[in-house]
Amino acid sequence: MSDIAYKKALTEYLEGFVSERRKGRLKEVLKERTNHMTLVLEDVYQAHNFSAVLRSADIFGIQTTHFIENRNKYKISEDVSMGSTQWLTLNRYQKFENNTASCLSELKEKGYKIVATSLHKNSISLDELDVSKPFALVFGTELTGISKDVEDAADEFVKLPMYGFTESFNISVCAALCMHQLSSRIRKEVPDYGLNQSEKEDIYIEWLKASIRKNDLIIKEFEAKYHAEISN
Repeated sequence: MSDIAYKKALTEYLEGFVSERRKGRLKEVLKERTNHMTLVLEDVYQAHNFSAVLRSADIFGIQTTHFIENRNKYKISEDVSMGSTQWLTLNRYQKFENNTASCLSELKEKGYKIVATSLHKNSISLDELDVSKPFALVFGTELTGISKDVEDAADEFVKLPMYGFTESFNISVCAALCMHQLSSRIRKEVPDYGLNQSEKEDIYIEWLKASIRKNDLIIKEFEAKYHAEISN
């Protein structure tokens, strides 16, 4: 049987352990998810910042976040993230000496424009950013911001207006403000901002798993039945 048939059978099996109300809620949220904008966090080191960004990503419907771990490792504070990680797609880049280059190169190959948050001399406002094509929004480390590698790879730079003495936002605040404005614009300006059908199917399966206690045992049971059926 094909991969399509396998996913269909697994989905139907898992749905049997979830209430109609729960299934309805999962599908309702899934309709508003987007990968048209994706997030990149480069060497963020404070767990509460990681966690707050992910919580905001879930709230604003941004499905995927990429973690670049050159010096600092990915850490989550569940008290801050409020369980949001189970509903998101999280990609970690930690295998190479320069994980920044690896991550941004991969995103560009997938068709993403690299947009860095920075007070760069060529920075534009969020209102000026063209959101018609998929883009990856990059946030740098707490103290020094984006690295030279991000600066060199970036296609555009954006900034938030600031009118006080303080020269920068906390990263989680900056990310939330950017996500709020840009996700609102995407939903108004990009007709096909949602996930494609394959993405929806894969994420729905993961969300069903997250909704079921002891899902590992249930999946093992499904695997045994499924392979027995296709071998007959």
